[in-house]
Amino acid sequence: MPESESENWIELHRHPTSRSEVVRSIRARVNRSAAKLTITYSLRGDIEQIRLPSLSKPVIGHELWRHTCFEAFVKVDGAAPYHEFNFAPSQEWTIYAFSGYRTGAPLSNESMNPQIAVRSRPSEMELDATIKLDRLSALHQDGVLRVGLTALIETGDGLSYWALHHPTDKPDFHNPESFVLLLDPL
Repeated sequence: MPESESENWIELHRHPTSRSEVVRSIRARVNRSAAKLTITYSLRGDIEQIRLPSLSKPVIGHELWRHTCFEAFVKVDGAAPYHEFNFAPSQEWTIYAFSGYRTGAPLSNESMNPQIAVRSRPSEMELDATIKLDRLSALHQDGVLRVGLTALIETGDGLSYWALHHPTDKPDFHNPESFVLLLDPL
């Protein structure tokens, strides 16, 4: 990666209660337009030691958060409702709509499907995910967004929990204090 691009990456941090001998770092890069939000996650470590689901067709998955997956929590700044997006390296995805803290359900709308692409080498895996903001609401297109970026990585040691910010002593990606990335409208 050219040095000039390194400034665009933000680091995810492992929660102190979870172990990870395999993962050296996880970082993300975010690009926003009115219609979409594109996130690239970059995981560095011993990829062969990470439990990755097999590549499949891009379809709605179930309980992807129980295994290796990358997530984005997105809400309009100042509002209680938010969406959780799960992106698996298999290309499966799930979107949840919440009216408030952990009050919600998965959406089964195929037209919401994020575009997912995965690239992997022995020491690095990248996952690109594109969220269609214009399918959420006009407020998501035109408003300031508050975003939390997270990852769950499964190895022989179990799951490790990664986020931009961990505000509590237990991993809780739904905590509104973890939605620390502010994205202005374009």
